[in-house]
Amino acid sequence: RRHAGKMRRIAVLFAFVVVAAEAFHVSVPLNRPARATVRPSPASAPRMTLSAAASRPALAKRFVQHKQEALTFYRFLSIVYDTVVNPGHWTEEMRDEALEPAKVEWHDLDTVDVGAGTGFCTLGIVKAGVRPEKITMIDQSPHQLAKARKKEPLKDVTILQGDAEDLPFDTDSKDRYVSAGSIEYWPEPQRGICEAYRVLKPGGLACVIGPVYPTNPISRFFADTWMLFPTEKEYFDWFAAAGFKDIKLKRIGPWWYHGVRRHGLIMGCSVTGRKAAAGESPLELGPKVEDVAEPAVGAAARLTRLILGTAAGFYYFCVPVYMLLKHLLIWPLSLVWKGAHEKLM
Repeated sequence: RRHAGKMRRIAVLFAFVVVAAEAFHVSVPLNRPARATVRPSPASAPRMTLSAAASRPALAKRFVQHKQEALTFYRFLSIVYDTVVNPGHWTEEMRDEALEPAKVEWHDLDTVDVGAGTGFCTLGIVKAGVRPEKITMIDQSPHQLAKARKKEPLKDVTILQGDAEDLPFDTDSKDRYVSAGSIEYWPEPQRGICEAYRVLKPGGLACVIGPVYPTNPISRFFADTWMLFPTEKEYFDWFAAAGFKDIKLKRIGPWWYHGVRRHGLIMGCSVTGRKAAAGESPLELGPKVEDVAEPAVGAAARLTRLILGTAAGFYYFCVPVYMLLKHLLIWPLSLVWKGAHEKLM
């Protein structure tokens, strides 16, 4: 009974926070198309240089951003990732829709899935048509990969433990690069996308699926406290700076959100780009900011950051439940008013 009482109080508190967020949100047009930033082509432009200090200024305040923090976070999250996380944030329908621009329907495409985790996205690549033996999964979390190894459709997939910012593949060696739900834990997103460019063959496609930044001020607070939620413009800028051409962004989200994006989404967009020329990215980067084997902060600081970041992340585990309840409350009205969900969500 005491436990039930605590749960009710938590639910009431969360409802108050989200309702307050709704009351003070800053709305933005949802139908405005995102635009790529125009860059000079690598063939005609001088090689660009970007120092490590030029990384996103707000990065430092996020609590689950260093590689060791993400590694520990997923040690526990891997237990419930497929059964609790995916149903609310990353459904099979979303996955299949997000993979469409990557064009992974041909059997013999040499494909790498970076930050592959438990293999949920890899299963989508297999479903789309790529033969398992042509796919390599890579992730820094052995606990996530242990889950993937137990899945029968992935038994012929090559599974490696490694770093998204330092891939163990030759330059110009892959037909497709896919990464879903990983960029938010990269200390240097630009470096990871430059690696995607490096490993692809000329004409190959990179597809990065990840979060989108919220416009709601309270949701922004929790997003900034937890992990990286890039803006759509940042995705375009990172891809363009790495040298990609034909950059496109496709918006995705759970069906019961009805296109609402003001709270941000853990899986909110699929960004694709084509490698136009052989070789490494024209963007030259300095040394890596950090390595998973050499933690950026001490053990005590890392534990404190992990606890605070996980607490902030709990907000985003509750938002899909709130949005589903809101959908269900509006549903009776939608029977007589066709645009009820679009107007009231």
